[in-house]
Amino acid sequence: MVWWGSVVECCSALERRHRAGQLSGPGKRQALHVLKQLEAAWTEVQPAGAVRERARRLLSSHDLRAADALQLAAALIWCEEQTTERAFLCLDERLREAAQQNGFHVLPEEVP
Repeated sequence: MVWWGSVVECCSALERRHRAGQLSGPGKRQALHVLKQLEAAWTEVQPAGAVRERARRLLSSHDLRAADALQLAAALIWCEEQTTERAFLCLDERLREAAQQNGFHVLPEEVP
């Protein structure tokens, strides 16, 4: 289960690394290919008023960027706030902390 905007965030990260010289052209193409395969298999939480309102509340209690608040809000709406035994995959430290504070088991255990 992923947030509707996750594919855009992933593409943004790949392009940013490519521009910075941290990802080669062939590496970028491979990553985009894998992303396309994942996108075909995942289910998305669509943008909705409930997600927007939950994100607004998250911003008042966590140091998050707007897109990160929407991502966490989507996860909370999807699981109906029942985060026990739910995993949240993330590499961003602020989002990881907020997800953990909301009861998610954050993966990976350690950020590489």
